[in-house]
Amino acid sequence: MAAEKKTRHQNKAFGWAARDTSGILSPFNFTRRATEESDVRIKILYCGICHTDLHMSKSVIDFPITYPLVPGHEIVGEVIETGANVKKFNAGDRAGVGCFVRSCGDCDQCNESLESYCNRAVMTYNGTDHDGSPTYGGYSDTIVVHERYVFLIPDRLPLHSAAPLLCAGITVYSPMRYFGLDRPGLHVGVVGLGGLGHVAVKFAKAMGMSATVISTSPHKQKEAIELLGADRFLEAIGSLDGIIDTVSAYHPIAPSLGLLKAHGKLVVLGASKEPLQVPSIPLLLGRKIVSGSAAGGMKETQEMINFAAEHNISAEVEVIPMSYVNTAMERLAKGDVKYRFVIDVGSSLKAD
Repeated sequence: MAAEKKTRHQNKAFGWAARDTSGILSPFNFTRRATEESDVRIKILYCGICHTDLHMSKSVIDFPITYPLVPGHEIVGEVIETGANVKKFNAGDRAGVGCFVRSCGDCDQCNESLESYCNRAVMTYNGTDHDGSPTYGGYSDTIVVHERYVFLIPDRLPLHSAAPLLCAGITVYSPMRYFGLDRPGLHVGVVGLGGLGHVAVKFAKAMGMSATVISTSPHKQKEAIELLGADRFLEAIGSLDGIIDTVSAYHPIAPSLGLLKAHGKLVVLGASKEPLQVPSIPLLLGRKIVSGSAAGGMKETQEMINFAAEHNISAEVEVIPMSYVNTAMERLAKGDVKYRFVIDVGSSLKAD
């Protein structure tokens, strides 16, 4: 099916937005920018709910928020229009959009396909696009994005359970690759068995590693081992080559450092207002590393999607209608989800 190659005027759009720090979302009409020569316009079918959506909607992290805010950066859908210069996509293609929709394209980070670390990267929502318009996320019916920041979703990945890979998936996959925690025979721990953690276990097993889940919730042990394939639920001191810490609330990390072997690596992925408390003695005696990581760049994200398709990896999700989104946010704040909420945008988002 050939895509339309003409550029259109601005597009009317509809979604749900938070208007203030209460974080309550309600219907919102707005305008998407015109589809330019290198842009792809996507009809959104599903959008995952990330912890960042909750934190940004309520402005509970140390980051300036502009309201109205349309959250959502785990976006999958169908291409419905392309600009004249688009090469990678045609109408009807399954496509996805992650955490960023623009970067400078010319700095060291961008030239190394690490666009997410570009100082001028534009977030999928709560950002300002190149034309000065605000960016609005995936809790909406359509989105217009430069093709560099759009991903092809293989047919073998179900769209609804592939959506969380665009944030949760790449956020755990990227540090595994970067820090060398991706080799058969290594022993990796995963702190927190939520939206990120459960995908990290799946990736670790697909990479041939032994995976241990570290959680304060003993009731999760059965699912961690029987559903997700983890090898262990808790671990002995000095037994892990690396730890992927996915918890997005403050928690002590000294116990995790004790679980690492000498030269082990603890990678922190969860954002919290409170500063980390890192004891120096375990670092010195074991030559251990505490680091952080954000989502990967465009090239690595497509690599992750293809890896997930090859190994039949997708998120465990609870699909909800848009009308349920505020209840879902309340449940997410309590940790009451297995393991990711995904909004059925295509079937349940109706304009007033």
